[in-house]
Amino acid sequence: MNLPKDLKYTKEHEWIKVDGDLATIGITDHAQGELGDIIFIEFPDLDQDIEIDEPFGTIEAVKTVADLFGPLSGSVIEINESLENNPEQVNEDAYGGGWILKMSISDSSELDALLSTEQYTELIS
Repeated sequence: MNLPKDLKYTKEHEWIKVDGDLATIGITDHAQGELGDIIFIEFPDLDQDIEIDEPFGTIEAVKTVADLFGPLSGSVIEINESLENNPEQVNEDAYGGGWILKMSISDSSELDALLSTEQYTELIS
């Protein structure tokens, strides 16, 4: 299983790449594998505020729909528009072209609650 060491993770199976006060968010390779073929993603609006641990959208696979939860509090600054027509990119490249959104981080202390690669590996083992 692919788990990049430069990312942080949540118990809800999202990954976070932090760059200063910005974060790129997606779902993990493990999550996309469990969901199966992804057919639709409901995105939040640009500039929408996201609260930590609160749903901000959904990801729909052939057999199920799952909520996407805020890994951090902040504001949406960009969504991956290419997923609107090609949601299967999440299955093909969860940590690259399959990113879901970018957000500003409003409370950097929340980063301390995210899981390391090792902690996430234990969670899914």
